[in-house]
Amino acid sequence: MNRELFGVFGGIEAFGRFRSGDEFDEVLTGPAITVGIRDADLGTQGWSAQYASDDGYCVIWGEIYAPDDSANAARWLLERYETDGRDALSALNGSYVAVLDDGTSDGGFVATDPVRSRECFYTDEPGVRVFGTDAAEVSRTITEPTVNRNGILEFLHMGVTLGEKTAITELHRLPLDSRLTPASVESLDRFVYQPREFDYAGELADRLERALQRRSVLPGRKGVLLSAGYDSRIILSQVTDIDHSYTVGAPNAQEVQGAKQLADQYGASHTAFPPDERYLRPDESKIRYSNGIKESLHIHHAGYTDEIDVDTMYHGLLSDTFFRGHFTAQDTVDVLDKRIPTGRLDPDPDPVEVLLEKFGYSREASLELADRTSFDVDPEAFVREALADEIDSRRSHAETIQNTLTCVGIANQPSVPFHNHLSDQFITSFLATDRELIEWHLQTPPAHRTTDTFLQACEQLDDEILRYRPPDRPYDSTLLNEIEGFVRRKTPLLPAFQPPWPDRETLFEQYGFDQRLLSDMAYVHQLPARHKLRLTDLRGWLERGLGPKKQPLPWLTPPESSVG
Repeated sequence: MNRELFGVFGGIEAFGRFRSGDEFDEVLTGPAITVGIRDADLGTQGWSAQYASDDGYCVIWGEIYAPDDSANAARWLLERYETDGRDALSALNGSYVAVLDDGTSDGGFVATDPVRSRECFYTDEPGVRVFGTDAAEVSRTITEPTVNRNGILEFLHMGVTLGEKTAITELHRLPLDSRLTPASVESLDRFVYQPREFDYAGELADRLERALQRRSVLPGRKGVLLSAGYDSRIILSQVTDIDHSYTVGAPNAQEVQGAKQLADQYGASHTAFPPDERYLRPDESKIRYSNGIKESLHIHHAGYTDEIDVDTMYHGLLSDTFFRGHFTAQDTVDVLDKRIPTGRLDPDPDPVEVLLEKFGYSREASLELADRTSFDVDPEAFVREALADEIDSRRSHAETIQNTLTCVGIANQPSVPFHNHLSDQFITSFLATDRELIEWHLQTPPAHRTTDTFLQACEQLDDEILRYRPPDRPYDSTLLNEIEGFVRRKTPLLPAFQPPWPDRETLFEQYGFDQRLLSDMAYVHQLPARHKLRLTDLRGWLERGLGPKKQPLPWLTPPESSVG
């Protein structure tokens, strides 16, 4: 990767067992931790920082802002930690992994931002605690790795490995809202739902304005990945020096036409990348960012990176989750055997059913996958039990089932590889992880974390924000939009709303990916394209993460009954 943080709980000799210092721009060592950071933009305002003094050192990797606008957030954290202890982490803002050694033998720790938007992987298997931001590099330090069957099954059936698991049994993820110490993992209690009454739209507008102003300091030529939907347009509206916008889609697609209208409205140029094989191809440039736990499919733009000419990139990822209730359970009405959301919360949701739908689980596809491989497990029972366990593990963060659902969604967000890739190529702003906006999310009741509240806030910042509506949402009412979409799909003379993304099945067949990616697994060629892409992701990441220690996966062979 272009940017990486890697370290050990130990001295420079322990670090040298696994990596050369020449691989990094800076290597800092103290009594507790030795860490290396590689980042060409180290020291840029709003980005990765490092600071060392006689009292210790601090390294922060990613997007980071100190509360007093200090030029060096790493120095701010080291100095504030001396007086406030771990409470200092609550004031940091951004999408980051922080490493701090306070100069004592047991005083070092590693922490992520409250929502784990940047993963940190670790293992104790080599006899010393090793950690890093690249799962494959940490995995390679494991002497005798074993493949995690449950982690792989979750990934293949749902597109995400839940909780702290990975594809390797000995490789772990730092939990949501926690820190890693020499001998433990400690909860930090920064991400706990505490709903209260206040002016939800007005406060969101104020916080969005400050969050975007904070991120406007990022340097160089600026771009935004732009959809025709709601989430990225507020960035284009408020960050006035964005030069260029980018959308993946055919020139005549509704999504592309809508994005171009928005770009014209705010004076930015616009490029539409055609959905050819680059959109779907899961090569090494995409698979590495999946870290073996999430689908590389979400990195829509990866194949077009060489044609993106900006230094800083903005995006609206997870705005639907933090501001608009993507993971809350919606009440529905039946219209011609179709469940249509009403825009109201379900008063008594089945949390497992809700998450199965949100994570894109397909019962039919999973049964077919089970029939064509040797995992010998009932996928329906397996995923339900896995999700039930994950729901139980998040109840300490939330008292209500609706907030628990959202917490599970945030802790296991499938689309984070999108940000992983972007932030390795560009300085990348992640609006939804702003500390003030996370606080708004935690304090706003689920009934008010809605598209309506979000749009009210956006219109307070820009009364022209809805001059061009998303093509599939012509009305204010969620119910009316859903009904019109349903009617268009069922009426021959009316054109249907186009989906925002290119059709995977068509592209998979058009570019012969069965033979190019899975020529040795003809028995899975009848699976949906998404599941075949998951298989490709898994095999590609294991090859990278295990290297010469790679082991055969008998579970992915056809069942004996189908051989011969």
